[in-house]
Amino acid sequence: MLRQLRQVCLWCLMTVMLTACSLGNEPPRSIINEALAQQIVITQSAIASSLNLPVSTEVPSVSRVRIEQQEQIKLDGARLVHLLGSFDWQLPGDSMRVDSVFELFLERGEQGDSWSLARPLASSPGQQQWQLFPLGLEHA
Repeated sequence: MLRQLRQVCLWCLMTVMLTACSLGNEPPRSIINEALAQQIVITQSAIASSLNLPVSTEVPSVSRVRIEQQEQIKLDGARLVHLLGSFDWQLPGDSMRVDSVFELFLERGEQGDSWSLARPLASSPGQQQWQLFPLGLEHA
């Protein structure tokens, strides 16, 4: 009986420790929302530039973020959180709300207190390069 109790306690302790470790690696919801808004701004700016249109400075509002898959990955020495899901977004002053799917790569800072949006760049075969966009700076 004592042995079974000890095994149950050990199992509970390990479960709590593993959960705490995985929770510490998850980006906060505010960082995910900011990364999604940043990704929209980057995409819209690239499209506007390629069409020789003025670049908009409007930041979209992001809501109803639904994460369907989350995993920790390591690419070329960088540890990234890979997120897949869907969300709603809307530009200021626009009555239309858009429901979109997303794929995000987020890199946690070396000391664990910051996050960056990582976007893949065109690179040579066998080596992926990333462009980083710091997140959470207006809250710092």
